Amino acid sequence: MGVRRAVELAIAETDKKNIKQVFTLGPLVHNPAVLCALEKRGVKVLNEPPFILPAGSSIIIRAHGIAPEIELSLHGKNRHIVDATCPKVKASQLKAKELSLAGYSLFLAGEAHHAEIESILGYANPAPVFTIADADEARVAAAELCNQNSGAKTALLGQTTISEEEYKNIGGEIKKYFPNLEIVQSICNATKDRQQALRRLLDQVDAVIVAGGRESANTRRLFAIAQESGKPCVLVEDAAGLPEEFFSCKNIGITAGASTPDSVIAEIEKVLQENLKN
Repeated sequence: MGVRRAVELAIAETDKKNIKQVFTLGPLVHNPAVLCALEKRGVKVLNEPPFILPAGSSIIIRAHGIAPEIELSLHGKNRHIVDATCPKVKASQLKAKELSLAGYSLFLAGEAHHAEIESILGYANPAPVFTIADADEARVAAAELCNQNSGAKTALLGQTTISEEEYKNIGGEIKKYFPNLEIVQSICNATKDRQQALRRLLDQVDAVIVAGGRESANTRRLFAIAQESGKPCVLVEDAAGLPEEFFSCKNIGITAGASTPDSVIAEIEKVLQENLKN
């Protein structure tokens, strides 16, 4: 939902006659097919400040969100700002701010340099924040905080695309040091449902194709789940990436990341069907 909303907002901006140019702060979503389609409509990506933009332009805040100080720097310069932050990410941002102001120390589970994590970090001041990728890092961070302040109020927030199992394991390690840890249920339901559906699918197929951008965190997690099964699996961004050996498989499963367009999935399915018949 968040990805589809961001793309629809961007397309709507390109259709406005009074908008001279449309920009996004970083890639709007992590999918090359979507970004290519937006580029053809004139949408340009800005990756690094300073953001020097012509008057009368639109700036779209990416689905992953941005830190509040960056957003503040965009205002008041004769430009139109469109907030395409995924509502689920926005909820995590506001929750981080609420907990921080209430005096909590925060554990943030996810990829340290992922755009979503960086945006949430911007809302977490002035709380101490520990960004952790897995249960091992959670144990080290919890021990460090315990040595500094064993009575700290603590809370755990997760990247919306983290796996439920990872999140549970991370919370378990922190609770060994802080039994009263508040765990915020920040995982996107669509992400969780997709991962559970893949696990069911794995019991029915000989091989799995994961369709999506290689920069997409939720796509990479789907691929990791497929790899854990031990069955042949591949991550492809489009039909051109399909390996020939997959055409000899009897039953092939397809799953896709949240930002993978329906057109890409349909093309992969078409190519598979054509080659499997041969």
